[in-house]
Amino acid sequence: MLKGVKVLAVEQYGAGPFGTQFLADMGAEVIKIENPAEGGDVARSVGPHWHKELPETAQSVFFQGLNRAKKSLTLNLNKAEGRTVFHKLVESADAVTSNLRGDVPAKLGLTYAQLSEINPRIVCGHLTGYGREGERARWPGYDFLMQAETGYFELTGEPGSAPARCGLSLIDLMTGSVMSMAVVAGIMQARSSGKGRDIDVSLFDLSLYNLNYIGHWYLNGGEVIGRLARSAHASLTPCQTYKTRDGWIYLMCNKEKFWGTLCDKIGRPEWITDPRFVTFKERFTNRPLINEILDEALSARTTDEWMKIFAGAVPAAPIYNVQEALENPWVKDSDRIAHIPVEGGKDLQMLASPIRYAGRPETSRAPAMGEHTEAVLAEAGYTPAQIAQLRALGAV
Repeated sequence: MLKGVKVLAVEQYGAGPFGTQFLADMGAEVIKIENPAEGGDVARSVGPHWHKELPETAQSVFFQGLNRAKKSLTLNLNKAEGRTVFHKLVESADAVTSNLRGDVPAKLGLTYAQLSEINPRIVCGHLTGYGREGERARWPGYDFLMQAETGYFELTGEPGSAPARCGLSLIDLMTGSVMSMAVVAGIMQARSSGKGRDIDVSLFDLSLYNLNYIGHWYLNGGEVIGRLARSAHASLTPCQTYKTRDGWIYLMCNKEKFWGTLCDKIGRPEWITDPRFVTFKERFTNRPLINEILDEALSARTTDEWMKIFAGAVPAAPIYNVQEALENPWVKDSDRIAHIPVEGGKDLQMLASPIRYAGRPETSRAPAMGEHTEAVLAEAGYTPAQIAQLRALGAV
């Protein structure tokens, strides 16, 4: 879908690479700009798991999961010669993306004001911790810091427990995804208008925005939501974990009709018209009682047995650990895990893109550092002798 789109990605570690990987998965040419003087993307050295049959600088499984299907160009933007090469590439690019500290894009010449004379259609996507303006522009920013400051630690876990972050780097991943969406929108506008722009998204703003109804309830009603027992929904019942014979199950009866279906499936049709449970309002008021009676009823069978009985009629899910989640036949026996061939070694297994469409391109491994330097520069018009000179100068 994005064939013909060229993105220059000045990126490293997590949030930015995760976002541009979506673009690469959809067919865009994503050229990863890596500073050879600093060893390239720091994610290349992140363990503890390595795929030893891959090129030495691309063996990190962490790095592979964020940089599939991209090209790697070594380029030192701190050198005048490196910037000259970068400007040459900008001429034919659609976008420049970066995930840097807020004050760095301007220092490296990555803003629209600095690049528009070279290419007025260029879209400059900036992913930062706290934005490029204001007193925090120079602050380094990371996912868990955002979760801590925007309330997530007080929304995660059981009541009375210590503050806890979400189990995944959700802010990094979502901010990268939002950046990629915004950049594509910017490219669409630039192709019709002939004029690009700066686009900014920050980890902090995304983290705050994600509070959504929890934040809106406070802003408009003064209600402060904290941790809820058994990972319950703040207002809907039944919507939480419940006990089964061999463990737990999660139910989400988030429409009125599902309460009646649940009651029928567990053999308690009389609860449908019970005045204590007849609507969401009554069920929320009587949540402790519902927990008690559902625990008792569901304990008659195993989680797997209930899943077969509910089978899509009642919104339900087993509660798995990561191993169980990835060994789940719904995952394992499908195309949700990509098997990427590795020359001379076993396949690299990666989680497949969730974006599905006819003609979706096959993915490929993440590149070795500088793997495509010669090819990218040659396409831009540089001769072998000029490339060798750039190497001698430390520009590439």
